[in-house]
Amino acid sequence: MSTLAIVVSLILLILLAYRGLTVLLLAPLMAALAVILSGDAAFLLPIYTDTFMGALGNFAIQFFPLFFLGALFGQLMSDSGAAQTIANAIVNKLGTHHVVLTVVMACAILTYGGVSLFVVAFAIYPISRELFYRTDIPKRLIPGTIALGSFTFTMTALPGTPAIQNAIPIPYYETNSFAAPGLGIIAGLIMLGLGMLYLSLQVKRAAANAEGYGRHKEQETGNLDTSGTTPDMPLVLAIAPLCMVIGLNALLTYFMFPSLDLSFISDEFEGVTPSRQTGLWAILIALLSASIWLVVSRWKYWADLKGTVNKGCFDSLLPIFNTASVVGYGAVIAGLTGFTVIRDAVLNAFPGNPLISEAMAMSVLSGLTGSSSGGLSIALETLGSEYLAMALEAGIDPELMHRVATLAAGGMDTLPHSGAVITLLTICGLTHRQSYGHVAMVTIVLPIAALISVITLGTLFGSF
Repeated sequence: MSTLAIVVSLILLILLAYRGLTVLLLAPLMAALAVILSGDAAFLLPIYTDTFMGALGNFAIQFFPLFFLGALFGQLMSDSGAAQTIANAIVNKLGTHHVVLTVVMACAILTYGGVSLFVVAFAIYPISRELFYRTDIPKRLIPGTIALGSFTFTMTALPGTPAIQNAIPIPYYETNSFAAPGLGIIAGLIMLGLGMLYLSLQVKRAAANAEGYGRHKEQETGNLDTSGTTPDMPLVLAIAPLCMVIGLNALLTYFMFPSLDLSFISDEFEGVTPSRQTGLWAILIALLSASIWLVVSRWKYWADLKGTVNKGCFDSLLPIFNTASVVGYGAVIAGLTGFTVIRDAVLNAFPGNPLISEAMAMSVLSGLTGSSSGGLSIALETLGSEYLAMALEAGIDPELMHRVATLAAGGMDTLPHSGAVITLLTICGLTHRQSYGHVAMVTIVLPIAALISVITLGTLFGSF
């Protein structure tokens, strides 16, 4: 009954989220439904106040500064004229034929450079909005374009990517972030190539139907007014903040923090391990520095700096709590008896083929939790050592297991209730009905095709 309860609540969550109901309400309601149908109604209130709100609160505590500074940086990029300047330069240089590729590669460079996908969405959206508006490409394609560059090949496929999904399997398989580099590159090229083909066909279809950008709220409030009310910003100054985000993040992460003895922090703050926090501290410092740069470098030209700062700060609230609510839902589901049944059934499927068993486990658990890192962690924590033993017994290179695990986790993790998807759509001001189909194509269908290709190649030729 508990297993059925989980399935029913998940289906309802997906359907209702797709129809536009806010997950701020849906997540706790569907979590409560799962608890009641599981026969645990007597524990409903403590599960809500402790499990649901505890997971929501922990996520907000850990990531609120990231969302806050990311939203502020994105708004400053937009209102300073930096986004418009970059958009103008791209259109003037490349014309109107490579806008989608430009946005995808900008997202890919940032995420492969270690910038959080949430920050990338905040930073790139103003630029992509200007580009799509100027070239008459439908706004509904922006989430799919950003998702292709941020949620796919740079997160799970490319060797050396600093994404957490690529780091989780390392201690379980005794590998490194460059595991199975050749197969990773092939998977990345499949995702990028097929993703660009799909998006290009959608752009051509929209152009044939004379769809244009569409009517949206930012046009009503004047945020897309291109009449020149914002003084021109030199391209070097416009690009500098993005370079600062990447450069400072890399400098602090790979050079400055590792060279410092931060043990005194652990002595003063119990429970704080600097080595686990420096990655977050680095991106926060980089975002804050880039935001200050934008304010100072355009000091004489701000029309309403207070309004820009306030809007950026307020705009961070809905994405963070949308995402945190879904995390709370996942925590409740993971604590139910039915989840254990589903987990064990998936983990024990195809015992004779570790690659297929692992791929199914990562896919299903990532889909249930709405999180690739969550699915990876649950599966590997439960049976990581068993998977390694099965792989060695079958003569499968652990590096291949590593790469299959990350690729599988990056497929079903973007179902409609995914926190990353909800955050992206919220930032873009679009609904599931308007844009989710394109997001699903580039983040679920194509990554699964890449996963199947890697399993096939790995089975035939081994890891490379």
